[in-house]
Amino acid sequence: MNSPETVELEAQEARLVLPRFTYEDAWTLGTLLVGLARERQAPVAIDIRRGAQQLFHCALPGSSADNDAWIDRKRRVVERYGVSSFLVGARFRAKGTTFEASSRLDPDRYAAHGGSFPVAVEGAGVIGSVTVSGLPQAEDHALVVAALERLLSSSASAAG
Repeated sequence: MNSPETVELEAQEARLVLPRFTYEDAWTLGTLLVGLARERQAPVAIDIRRGAQQLFHCALPGSSADNDAWIDRKRRVVERYGVSSFLVGARFRAKGTTFEASSRLDPDRYAAHGGSFPVAVEGAGVIGSVTVSGLPQAEDHALVVAALERLLSSSASAAG
């Protein structure tokens, strides 16, 4: 069963597929996120990974070690399901339940709350994740989407 929320989130994921994802791209994405967060005075922590390797991490004023724990929990959802943590939570809500009640996964290790998004590359699929923690879940998710949109448009400009 698809809800308007899941349809929108699935469309974002279909649209935000990168042509490549290098170390330089991770740095660019991370600095885009830091810039957006600073503009909004957002007290967030940011994490970018390719596979098991952490390529970027930044904690801004007002964030805490608790945000790092949330990053880990949300990132594990992306690694397990291959879609954004927000979409996973939305799919459970669309079924009239919650991730915590129905996933059978340890909520101390997994959180289907917005803020972790798959890094997908054309021809390769999901190769990593980008995660933000510190804002309400819809805002964490929107911050990541905004940065990925900017990265994708700069990649398209460079290619064209």
